[in-house]
Formats: sequence, C-alpha cells, structure tokens
Amino acid sequence: MPESGSICEESTFTSIFKDYSKTLYNYLYYKTGNSGLSKDLTQEAFSRLWQNCRSVLLSGAQGYVFQTARNLLLNEYKHQKVVLQFQSRPTSDTDHESPAFLLEEKELKAKLEAAIAALPEKQREVFLLSRIDKKTYKEIAALLNISKQAVEKRMYNALAALRRVTDKIR
Repeated sequence: MPESGSICEESTFTSIFKDYSKTLYNYLYYKTGNSGLSKDLTQEAFSRLWQNCRSVLLSGAQGYVFQTARNLLLNEYKHQKVVLQFQSRPTSDTDHESPAFLLEEKELKAKLEAAIAALPEKQREVFLLSRIDKKTYKEIAALLNISKQAVEKRMYNALAALRRVTDKIR
C-alpha cells in the first residue's frame, strides 16, 4: 500500500485494490461459500470506496472496504430472508381451484355487483360506505347528515334486497 497520496488518484486506488481485493474476496468466500456473490460484493465494496474516495482516509481504506463488504453481505442476507419468507407463504386457495369453479365465482361476483348497482341510491350509498369503506353507522350518519336509525333502516333494506337476489342465484 502506498504511504501517501489520495485514494482518488488512480494509481493509489489500483494499489489498494491489488493489496486487499484477494483478501477481501477470500473473507467473503469463507463467509458465504458462494464464489459469484463474493466477487460481486468485493467489486461493490471497491466501487463504493472509489465513489467515496474524497471522504476516506488512505489509512482507513482497508477498514472501509471490509466494513462496506460486511454491510453489503448483511443486506444480502436480509434480502434472502425476505425472499425465503415470501416463497414459503402458502399460496391462495384460488390457485388450485378448477376452471369451472373460477368461472362460477366470476359469474356470481358479476351478479352481486349488478344487484348492488340495482339498489336504490340511498341504500347503495349506505351499503358501500359500511361494507367497502368500513365506516360505522354513526360515521355514516354524520357523513350523510341523517340519523343513525335511518342508516340502520337503509342498511336493513339493502341487505334484504341482496338476500333476495342471492336466494334466486342458489
């Protein structure tokens, strides 16, 4: 390693790279057992050294690349953990349903949406605010400037109308 000079000088950086890259690669390889990942992390650590050459002292270059590589490795482990958690999640039931079931479900959904659209405006408004927007009857009453009992009556009528439609479907 050169005794003086700035890391931003190409010759100094090249000298640092030659002095520490093999050692850093070996360190990462022993940690990961993955040659490709070790090469990538080594390159990335030296790339970051080059990007931050003005803020890193020559005497701290070795520590900087090793600490950067270690942090990159930890980030890679965290990423792999997330990937594994995602892959181990159970798939939804619809992934294994038959095409006939999926078609029937789609038709039922379309009929239900049509039934909701056919509701009188005031009932539909209360139904959607309650079931879709998850508002309480009290919040709906305040929003529509009506009594809570009026909200309850509209909701009761909307649910009764939807029950009649779904009973016909079955």
